[in-house]
Amino acid sequence: MDTKLLELLVCPVTKGPLIYDREKQELLSRSARLAYPVRDGIPILLEHVARTLTEEEAARPPAPAPLP
Repeated sequence: MDTKLLELLVCPVTKGPLIYDREKQELLSRSARLAYPVRDGIPILLEHVARTLTEEEAARPPAPAPLP
């Protein structure tokens, strides 16, 4: 995922920041407790497509961003 694009994207529900989970190919919104899928490099920012984060996922601190 392009870091410039990630800086521009916000959660469509809360307008809060999104965290990219490279391993799961998802954009996480902790404030909305949703995980939006990224398919073929394209974020699908639709609430009805997102999955709900578990309590554990929502409480987990964000992973450090990789260095450019």
